[in-house]
Amino acid sequence: MRLALYQPDIPQNTGTILRMAACLGVPVDVIGPAGFDMRDNALRRAGLDYLDAVELHRHVSFATFLETRMPGRLILLTTHGDISHADFRFAPTDTLLLGRESAGVPAAVHEIADARIAIPLRAGLRSLNIAVASAIALGEALRQTGGLPPLRGAATRGAPLPDV
Repeated sequence: MRLALYQPDIPQNTGTILRMAACLGVPVDVIGPAGFDMRDNALRRAGLDYLDAVELHRHVSFATFLETRMPGRLILLTTHGDISHADFRFAPTDTLLLGRESAGVPAAVHEIADARIAIPLRAGLRSLNIAVASAIALGEALRQTGGLPPLRGAATRGAPLPDV
């Protein structure tokens, strides 16, 4: 499982996503050009000291990303998706692609995607913050594929829930 960020605009969102990816052990592809310098202080503040723990691959363009990307499906997370993230069947080799905060991805990228998924929202509301959306979709993808890291401490996945 991987995340790919298409020309991200906001360093704080990218930093938050990189921190999450480090914690979950998910590699991230950042597809340029980004709307900020990847050494930006806001990115570093949001990512804290986790940025050194993420497997980060930078690509100067979408074309170079496609030339070098890992095998597997390209799953676009978009408000124009035709299936809910909760109903989609993820595979461990999927790459979840997120578009620019300001503009999403161009039509050509929509056409290349193997699937377009969306997070269901209440009527009249446009979208979630990209870092929040990535966490929701990635969490479900990792849950489905058994890719979540082990829980620290005594409790483990599959153990009965304690009585409350």
